[in-house]
Amino acid sequence: MLSTTEVFLIAIGIIFTVPYLIWRLGRTDYYAPLVVVQIITGILLGPGILGGVFPDYYAFVFTQPVVQSLNGIAWWAVMVFVWLAGIELDLNKAWAYRRESAITAGLALATPLLLGSIVAAGMLLHDGWIGPAAMTWQFVLGVGMACAVTALPILILLMEKLEVLRQPIGQRILRYASLDDIAIWGVLALILMDWQRVGMQGAFLFAFAVCSYAFRKLMLRLPQSDRWYVGLIWLALCAFGADWSGLHFMVGAFLSGAVMDGDWFDREQMDQLRHHVLLVVMPVFFLSTGLRTNWSVGGEAVFLAAALLLFASVGGKLLGVHIAGKVLNWRPGEASIIGWLLQTKALIMIIFANVLMDKGVITSETFTALLLMAIASTMLTVPVVAPKLERLKSIVTQAA
Repeated sequence: MLSTTEVFLIAIGIIFTVPYLIWRLGRTDYYAPLVVVQIITGILLGPGILGGVFPDYYAFVFTQPVVQSLNGIAWWAVMVFVWLAGIELDLNKAWAYRRESAITAGLALATPLLLGSIVAAGMLLHDGWIGPAAMTWQFVLGVGMACAVTALPILILLMEKLEVLRQPIGQRILRYASLDDIAIWGVLALILMDWQRVGMQGAFLFAFAVCSYAFRKLMLRLPQSDRWYVGLIWLALCAFGADWSGLHFMVGAFLSGAVMDGDWFDREQMDQLRHHVLLVVMPVFFLSTGLRTNWSVGGEAVFLAAALLLFASVGGKLLGVHIAGKVLNWRPGEASIIGWLLQTKALIMIIFANVLMDKGVITSETFTALLLMAIASTMLTVPVVAPKLERLKSIVTQAA
């Protein structure tokens, strides 16, 4: 009989081995980066697939103590990841180009939000989608906002892959995504607002504002090497305060990073930390996410919902950005490239959906549909954008 530690290590081995082999041997990097393969593998290892085909093996590996241990690692991993996403926000550049940034970010957010909310309203006509603790407006707004999310950290990785991150168009996309990121977490806080605990939530936000001022003063006095340690302590405190007040610890994690300046840290170290978090601990989060998938309303219904949400997400983002391009007189082809990159969902949408399910706003069936939508939107990005970038480069070259 194996001990819990031994079974835990078997689970860790599976989590890191299976997606790596699929990614490396299948050479999927062009359309499915390792991050996407890890998310898909998490679904395959979940109760709906592995648990359905090999229930005995699933029950042997993913026992309750093992799952609890994995969840603890996953919580910390995703908190650090969201914290880094908050630090990487650069609102100074967005302010410098505020008219262009506000128009593009506003349309890129509002249009998929509207279409996603319409799909969510249609889902309410059938049982099994809305969570037990949700009011109708929370469900509709939550699903609609999930369609409007842009995954800023994954967007950075994809733009690095496409070699546009440091180019002018890449910097513009970062400005738009940064504004949308703030709006997304603000809406999430609104959805999670518990009117029976509004006093505690108000107290947390007031204390956070006061402590943020003192924290920023402290960080400026510290040597750069100490800022990482103090920043992680600040992350844990803010996440605790948000969760204690009835908001989710993810809201606190994002807020803790958003009040920090990226200039406080070495950019190369920050990039390395993000990559190392993705490499070392985030695969555990992907697996824990896969363990939450559910197909009990019927696989066909889940896939249909995912397809409609994907249409709302991609179509809405492209429509909104094309309208912005017309208003701002962009060059031909730019709106399509920007729209496709901004529709990238991946991790942030999955984190967003995890929070909604934790709070009972959506069911595991809705979560599964949103997860499939996020995977599909991310897998579409590079194959669609790469040839568009080549055409844009040739147009610019000919014009020059």
